[in-house]
Amino acid sequence: MKRRSFLTKSAAATFGFQFVPGHVVRAQNGQPTPSNKIRLGVIGCGGQGGSDLGQMADECDVVALTDVDERRAAESFALHPGAKRYRDFRKMFDEKADALDAVLVATPDHNHCVAVMAALDAGKHVYCEKPLAHSVAEVRSMRKAALERKVITQVGNQGHSDEAIRVFCELIRAGAIGDVTQVNMGCDAFKDVYCQINRKKEFERMHEVPKELDWNQWLGPATERPYHPNYLPFNWRGYSAFGSGCIGDWICHILDPTFWALDLDMPTAVTAEVDGYDPKADFDFYPRGTRITFEFPAKGERPALKVVWHDGSFGIPRPAALEEGRQANGTGAVAFSTMQ
Repeated sequence: MKRRSFLTKSAAATFGFQFVPGHVVRAQNGQPTPSNKIRLGVIGCGGQGGSDLGQMADECDVVALTDVDERRAAESFALHPGAKRYRDFRKMFDEKADALDAVLVATPDHNHCVAVMAALDAGKHVYCEKPLAHSVAEVRSMRKAALERKVITQVGNQGHSDEAIRVFCELIRAGAIGDVTQVNMGCDAFKDVYCQINRKKEFERMHEVPKELDWNQWLGPATERPYHPNYLPFNWRGYSAFGSGCIGDWICHILDPTFWALDLDMPTAVTAEVDGYDPKADFDFYPRGTRITFEFPAKGERPALKVVWHDGSFGIPRPAALEEGRQANGTGAVAFSTMQ
């Protein structure tokens, strides 16, 4: 299943702002908003941000829209003509902070932390797309700030609300397949996006920045570099300065059911294998394939567990017990248990 269709099918009525009681969110003066709707500012309203906004719009007053690329934001701009438009989210907060209750952040990953921290500093509730940030240190900083400011936050793992995941958890917890000892999981989608190594030579040619794009704002906290069309609009996920490769895009969806059902915590060991990758020559890119093994200790009545992630050229191995003619999941997970 492709990521976009997965999110579309699993996202109905799962966005956090729809579940916040009306008395929780107030205007800055402590009074309910005139429309009794949450006043929303959006940072990154094209692509996935536009999809998120479509889920939220009926429950919100869309006050401000921010995007550095007018081409990507055109549809959201057209659907919300009354919203003030910005390229720089800092200017949005300067001018509209008192008019906002909550903020949606759906920029490329490397900008999540700076945008979310700006919203938290302004005391706003936040919905941020996944992965939450570009590094573990950024995530810890964001979590600390959200707890200190006592605001409502949510990260965009929409599949967590899907009924199929809840059924899976019920089956595992009930012991329907015995004790789970290993899970093989992964994603084989968008291989040419998540690994851009083959396009390395294309960067020898310089390109003009499109007039609709504010390249400096798009870079945000990333190290300055020349604009190249290979980065946009979706391929940035294949570059280490901006995205997190396939695992950063997908593991939150695919690991979530196992993590939830088996009450996992931190692993005791992580081992990574890569395919077709020179860390010196290819430092700006992600490998053609990764196979990463996470080892979790026993917990309560649950035995020790091994979780193996596969992406790119490392496909999920076909289980020997799978009936003839049936293929292994390309994107998904296979659980192995003690039950024969």
